[in-house]
Amino acid sequence: MNRVFTKAWPVLLRPKIMGLTNRWGHPEKRSLFKPLLLTFLAVGFWVLTFLVFQRVLLYFRSVDLFGDLLASKLLAMMLLTFFSILLFSNVISSLSTFFLAEDLHLVLSCPVSFNRLYYARLTETAIHSSWMILLFGLPVFFAYGWVYHSSLEYYLVLIGTLIPFLIIPAALGTLFSMVLVNIFPARRTKEILFLLSVILVIGLYFLLRFLQPERLVDPKSFAGLVEYFTALNTPSWPFLPSFWATESLLPFYQGDRANSGFFLGLLWSTAGAMGVLGNWASGGLFFNGWNKSQEARRARLTQSPLINRFMRQISRPLDPRLKALAIKDFKCFFRDTTQWAQLILLSALVVVYLYNFSVLPLDKSPMPTFFLQNLISFLNMGLAGFVLSAVAGRFVFPAVSLEGSSFWIIRSAPVSLRSFLRSKFLMSLFPLLILAEVLIFLSNYFLRVSPFMMILSGVTIFFMAFGIVSLGIGVGAIYPRFRVENAAQIASGFGGFFFMILSMLFIGGVVILEAWPVYTIFMGEFHQRALSSLEWTGIALSFAGVVVLMGVAVIVPMRLGIKRISEMDF
Repeated sequence: MNRVFTKAWPVLLRPKIMGLTNRWGHPEKRSLFKPLLLTFLAVGFWVLTFLVFQRVLLYFRSVDLFGDLLASKLLAMMLLTFFSILLFSNVISSLSTFFLAEDLHLVLSCPVSFNRLYYARLTETAIHSSWMILLFGLPVFFAYGWVYHSSLEYYLVLIGTLIPFLIIPAALGTLFSMVLVNIFPARRTKEILFLLSVILVIGLYFLLRFLQPERLVDPKSFAGLVEYFTALNTPSWPFLPSFWATESLLPFYQGDRANSGFFLGLLWSTAGAMGVLGNWASGGLFFNGWNKSQEARRARLTQSPLINRFMRQISRPLDPRLKALAIKDFKCFFRDTTQWAQLILLSALVVVYLYNFSVLPLDKSPMPTFFLQNLISFLNMGLAGFVLSAVAGRFVFPAVSLEGSSFWIIRSAPVSLRSFLRSKFLMSLFPLLILAEVLIFLSNYFLRVSPFMMILSGVTIFFMAFGIVSLGIGVGAIYPRFRVENAAQIASGFGGFFFMILSMLFIGGVVILEAWPVYTIFMGEFHQRALSSLEWTGIALSFAGVVVLMGVAVIVPMRLGIKRISEMDF
C-alpha cells in the first residue's frame, strides 16, 4: 500500500460527504425542526436504553454467586447477535455499493485504481451497515461501564474494539457478495438474496435452539446448581470476532485486564488481514461480477399467464383505474427481489416471535395464571403493533417513493391523487391485516387467554392496522424520496423516522386508553363483582377515545399526503 494510495482513496468519499452536507445545508432545508427532532429522539432513545440496561445489570450484580456471569453472558449474546446482523447487512449493502450504485459508471471511467475504489466502497459499506448497531449498542456499553465503575481506559478500549469489530464483517460480507455475483449469472439478485435469506433463517433457528433461553429462566430444569452454573458458563466459539470483542471488554468489568490486549490485538490484526486479503481477492472478482450485473433479468414470475389471471381475479372488485395501479404495484413488487425476498426474513422473525410465547413458563410464576396470561396478552397487543409498524416502515412507507422518477406518469394520467393513494393503501392493508391477526391469534392461543381478551385484542389490532397503513402511506407521501439507489434507503431518512415516531405514539395511545377499562373489567371478573354505572361510563369513554384516535390516524395522514404531493412540481 503506497503513500499516494493511502492519501488518495478517501477522496472518493468526498462526493458522498458533500452530498450529505448539501442535503442538510441547502437554503431551502435549513429549518431546525428536523435536526432538533432527530437529536431529541436519539438522546431520548439512548437515555431510555441506558436506564433499562442499567437496571438489568444492577439486578444481575445483586444476584449472589453468578450475577456477574449472567452479565457477561448477556454481553456475549449481544455481541454475537450484532456480528450476525452486521455480516448479513454488509452482504446486502455491498451489493448496492459495489455493483448497483448509479455513480459506478462514472467512477470506473475515471483513472482510479481498483485499490482506491475497494477501500472507499468498503468504508461506505461499513458505514451504511453499522450506524444502526452503534445507535442500539453504545448505550448498552455505557451502561456496563457505569454499573462496573470503569475508568477512562475502558472507553478508549471500547473505541479500539468497535472499529475492527465493524471492519471484519464489512470485509467478509463484501467478499461473499462478490463470490455470489460471480457464481450466479447476470443480475439474478433474486437467487442471491433468496440464498442469503435461507442462510439467515437456518442461522436464526440453530442460534435459538443452541442458546435455549427458556432453560435459563428455570433452574429447576437442571439436575442441580452445578449443572445450571456450568450451562451459564459455557463459552462461545473462540474463533469468532464477537468472542474476541467480549474478552477485550470483560476484563474491565472483572478487574483483571491481563488478556484484554491479546484479544484486542486479534481483532486489529484480523481486520487488517481481512482488508488486505479482501482487496486482493476482489481484484480478480469485481470486474467479471460487475459485467454480469449489467445484464437484465427476465421477469418469469410476473409474465406467467397463471399469475396474470390470479391478479385480474383478486382485483376485479376495484375501479378499473385502481385495478390497473394495483396490478402494476403487484408486478413491481415481485420484480424487485430486494423487496419480496425479505418476506422470508419476516417469516423467520414471526416464527421466533411466536416461539417465545410457546415456551413462557407461566405455571412457575408466583402471580395467578389467569391474571398473568391476560396481562401478557394485553401487552402483546402493543408489541404486535410495534411489529406491524416495523414491517410497514419497510414495505408500506416506501410505497409512494418507489414510483421513482416515473411519478410524472401518475400525475399526467387520468387518475386522481386520491385514487392513487387509495390504491397504495388497499394494496398494503390486506397483507398487514393477515399478519396482524396471525400474530395475535397464535400468541393468544399459546397463552390460553380468556375469550374476552381474544376478541378485544383481535378487534383492536384489526383497526390498528388501518391506522398504521394510513400513517405509512400518508407520511410517505409527505416526505417522498424519488431518487434513491434502492428501497432500503427510503426508510432510513427523516420521513422514515417520523413515521416510526407517529406510529409508536399511535400504538402507545391505543394501549394507554384501553389499559384502564381492561384492568377494571378483569378485576371485576377476578373478584366476581358487578361494575358500577360510573365504571361502565368510564369504560365507554375510554373506548370512544380509542375510536376517535384510530379515526384521526386513518383520515388525517391521507389528507395531508394528498395535499403534499399535489403541490409538488415535476
